[in-house]
Amino acid sequence: MFTGIIEALGTVVGVRDEGANRHFTVQSPFASELKIDQSVAHDGVCLTVVALDAAAGTHTVTAIAETLRKTNLGQWQPGRHVNLERCLAAGGRFDGHIVQGHVDATAECVGVEDQNGSWLYHFRHEPGAQRLTVEKGSITINGVSLTCFDSTPDSFAVAIIPYTYEHTGFHQLQAGEVVNLEFDIVGKYVAKLLAAQGVIASAAS
Repeated sequence: MFTGIIEALGTVVGVRDEGANRHFTVQSPFASELKIDQSVAHDGVCLTVVALDAAAGTHTVTAIAETLRKTNLGQWQPGRHVNLERCLAAGGRFDGHIVQGHVDATAECVGVEDQNGSWLYHFRHEPGAQRLTVEKGSITINGVSLTCFDSTPDSFAVAIIPYTYEHTGFHQLQAGEVVNLEFDIVGKYVAKLLAAQGVIASAAS
C-alpha cells in the first residue's frame, strides 16, 4: 500500500523491449536502499524491482503489455522524470490517502493556469461508474495524492503548491499530456455496492 506522498523524482535512463514486455531502468536517490522483488510506485504504477545497480544508482522494473496499454508508461522515454514512492512501512505516518498503485484510467491534462504562487491543472477522463471524483475528495495523479475540485463526471481540477510543483513531475506536465489516475478506493467500493443494488448504472459511460 502507498499513500501518494512522493519520496523522490527518478529519471528514466534506459528502455528495453523484450517480447511484449518493456524494461525501464530508473536512476533515483534511494536505489542503493532497494531490494529485488520490492514494490515501488512509478508515477502511481506499482512495479516490482527486478534488477539493481547500486554503483550507478539505478533499478530496473518491468511493465507487461496490459500495463503499457492502460497507463502512460508506453510513452516513457529516457530523460523522463517519474514520481517514486516506496510502500508504506508498518507503523509509518499516513500523510496522504489509501493508494494501491493500481491505475484505473488515464486522463488528459487539458489546461494549466499559473496562479502567481500556485498552479491549477485541469484534467479530462472517460466517465464510468467507478471513475468518480467528488468535491474536495482524494485523487491520485501520477502517484501524487491530491484534493480535487470542479468535479464533473468526466473532469476535475487540482491546485499545486510550489513545493509539490518542484519536487514532483508536475513541473514538467503540460497541456495535452496523459497522466495516470487512481480514484479513491472508498469511492469505488461505494459505487460498486450502489450499482449492485441498482441505485446507479453499473456501466455508466
